[in-house]
Amino acid sequence: MKEKFMRFMQGRYGVDQLSKALLVIGLISILLASFFRGSLVGTFFYYVGWFLIIYCYFRMFSKNVSKRYAENQAYLAKSYKIRCFFAKQKDLFRQRKQYHIYKCPGCSQKIRIPRGKGKIEIRCPKCGTKFMKKS
Repeated sequence: MKEKFMRFMQGRYGVDQLSKALLVIGLISILLASFFRGSLVGTFFYYVGWFLIIYCYFRMFSKNVSKRYAENQAYLAKSYKIRCFFAKQKDLFRQRKQYHIYKCPGCSQKIRIPRGKGKIEIRCPKCGTKFMKKS
């Protein structure tokens, strides 16, 4: 069965970031439709969710690889700032046990200070402002 599926998928586009996003948004939309069941909003979410899921599978099974690749690149370009924001937040969350992150009062530059050093004077590397903080 696995070999048959591999032969079927040969020459097809497959899964990419846009397909994953479409699938997740479609499933969330159908879940929201269940909360608003019986209303116009629920019907709207239901149809939008199924449209997104069907379009996701259309993209995965498409043989027009160059067009699907271009769509994915456009999606990645438009979602770059959002993805970077969440990546930075994830990184800051991971560092919270070892470091304090302070903002410079002069230029709002973020400065990372190791925890457990007591009260220290911090000098901003960007503008040179000195300020006292507890680490």
